Amino acid sequence: MRLDRIWLRYGRGGPWVLREVELTLAPGRAAVVLGRNGVGKSTLLQIAVGVLRPTRGAVRERPEVVGWVPERFPADQPFTVRQYLTAMGRLRGLSGPALPRAVDGWVERLGVGPYRDVRLPALSKGTAQKVGLAQALLRPPGLLVLDEPWEGLDAAARELVPELIREVLAAGGTVLVSDHRGETVRLPRAERWTVAEGGVSVAVPAGADGRRDGHGPVVDELSVVEVAVPTARAADTAAALRAAGHHVLGVRPHLPSARGAGSEP
Repeated sequence: MRLDRIWLRYGRGGPWVLREVELTLAPGRAAVVLGRNGVGKSTLLQIAVGVLRPTRGAVRERPEVVGWVPERFPADQPFTVRQYLTAMGRLRGLSGPALPRAVDGWVERLGVGPYRDVRLPALSKGTAQKVGLAQALLRPPGLLVLDEPWEGLDAAARELVPELIREVLAAGGTVLVSDHRGETVRLPRAERWTVAEGGVSVAVPAGADGRRDGHGPVVDELSVVEVAVPTARAADTAAALRAAGHHVLGVRPHLPSARGAGSEP
């Protein structure tokens, strides 16, 4: 996918939000969109998806199947979860047995099963966000665009998002994701697109193509440390570790006390 000299402003004569942005993202690659609030991160994502048309320039080679998860899922719709996902699946070209199979599969994987027949306005923000993820993945997307996808999710679902991203990349898809929580440290090979003053600067991590200096695959030396914290603090602790640059491999549920018979207090 290529953003070819993109300019955008809202309204005739308004200030330019984006100016002459040129970006390319190859299949199987991800980019994290960064920048302070109000600089145009969501605008850039919406242009990539096709929700917004640029004032000048064009998006070239956009994949046919696009999955889009906005920052706030539009839950004010008179449908149950099952009805909404079934309708979205039909819009994506699914039919026959493939349609309920895809709907049921993503409902179960994202933990939305108990809410199948609940209307969207009655969902919590986190559950609505899971429905938003499900609709974006009903068909394997060639382009997956996620605007702050971790907002409102529980710890288990937050751990699942990077896994879903890696699956799209492994299938040859392209991923764009914005993130202000530091969650995307678990995507170390992703490019960093920083939006500021109408432009976008690009940083490509060393070894982002899976090789270092052209001499074979990257092999990072890692140490794994297990940390036990009270359940109520698990989500905040995981987020703080990610923000500090650590990889959180997973959050396990409550375990029995590690103290055995005869252990010291």
